[in-house]
Amino acid sequence: MAYTLEQLSNDCHDAMAEDPGKSGREKVRDFIAKACADAEFVDEHFENPGQEERQVLYEDPDFKFCILAHSYNGPKGSNPHDHGPSWAIYGQAVGETIMTDWECIEKPSESKPGKVKKVCEYSLKPGDAHVYHEGYLHSPRREADTRLIRVEGQNLMGVKRDKYEVAA
Repeated sequence: MAYTLEQLSNDCHDAMAEDPGKSGREKVRDFIAKACADAEFVDEHFENPGQEERQVLYEDPDFKFCILAHSYNGPKGSNPHDHGPSWAIYGQAVGETIMTDWECIEKPSESKPGKVKKVCEYSLKPGDAHVYHEGYLHSPRREADTRLIRVEGQNLMGVKRDKYEVAA
């Protein structure tokens, strides 16, 4: 029997109720990995014609975290970033994401982006999930179509985030 969005959201809610800190997020990561490895869950939430790139599947009324489906067609990447005041979990459902972790070597200001240096690079494949706590800098790169589940500690639509660039 397939893992359902209702089960996933309840499991994540219960994990956050037990511990809204790092260990609760690790449990949420495990549930996201489970959903990403479930073919029926993936088919139901990702293979919809005309699906938007970022789709909120669930927003928790008590803890404010959001479960999102991200559908990317073709190559796509982003600059080094954090999630502002929030944490995030990336779960790979389809395809592969090359993730780079960064270290801040110069803080951003109002007039210029911060500077970062590369720490490591790794691959997220279907069934993998990774937690990025507040302030963790990373950048995803995708060479082909990908589908992922991302959990944000709060809905980040409209949240201002600092800009970063790779130091020369």
